[in-house]
Amino acid sequence: MKLGSRASPLAMAQSRQMAALLAQLIGEMPSFQTFVTSGDRIADRRLQDQGGKGLFTKELDEALLDGRIDAAIHSLKDLPTRMADGIALAAIPSREDPRDAFISPKARDLKSLKPGAVVGTASLRRQAQILHLRPDLQVMTLRGSVETRLNRIDQGRMDATFLALAGLMRLGLESHAASLVDVDEMPPAPGQGALAITCRADDGTTCELLARLSNPALETVIAAERGFLEALDGSCRTPIGALARRKDNQLHFLGEVLTPDGKKRWRREEWLRLGDDATAEAARLGYKLGHEIRAEAGEDFIQSLEKRGW
Repeated sequence: MKLGSRASPLAMAQSRQMAALLAQLIGEMPSFQTFVTSGDRIADRRLQDQGGKGLFTKELDEALLDGRIDAAIHSLKDLPTRMADGIALAAIPSREDPRDAFISPKARDLKSLKPGAVVGTASLRRQAQILHLRPDLQVMTLRGSVETRLNRIDQGRMDATFLALAGLMRLGLESHAASLVDVDEMPPAPGQGALAITCRADDGTTCELLARLSNPALETVIAAERGFLEALDGSCRTPIGALARRKDNQLHFLGEVLTPDGKKRWRREEWLRLGDDATAEAARLGYKLGHEIRAEAGEDFIQSLEKRGW
């Protein structure tokens, strides 16, 4: 079996983790082919200005479809809710802590930053959440690998940033976190911290093999988050946060949408008692709550963001 992965240190750390699990199933270590995606090539602009989520999957999807690789490893939050034709989401095997980490040598948390401090981020969600909580701060674009962003903060080029705790943990860099973000204040990106494996939709043998790695309880919470995202036509152009948490047969969901300047925020929170078809029920909950926000914000909300070029 040949796996495809982005070439960044974080992507390779994630892929090695998945390869070890696959090796237990097939009796040998899969080989790797790495790719520099369109999203990796854009280092100085916001992704929402260049096309959004598909920028991190396009080259891997093409390699799957023409048979150069058998499966691709992704951060789930990079996957669009509507998969490319011929591509299947075969497994959601694991999720680290989905919270954001606050990174700064100058403050313990966002509230502690001095007025006018500069926070670097490439995430429109984080930008909107920061400005909603601290409209007195400045937000600047900060892109690059995890290590690059940490170095820029250490060099004093910006006062603070936020990074996914899961990525820091996979790289052994979690000690850089000054604090962890309260998810009730700043819900993470839908699917943050989770890994995903894709394959060709018509490759039944590989799909069945990979499905054995999937975590059913995790699939349920992810279904709620991606249902919310789908209802809102979510992309990198829309500031959306969502987190579902499951305890036994109870599911708690929190989701929000903001304007990029943080001045307006729409939220939904709900508990759901899960039945026999938990994943489908969770997906319907997320989808319903997303549509409730669309109705409250106005049907032109997402389109207005697009027209403004956010």
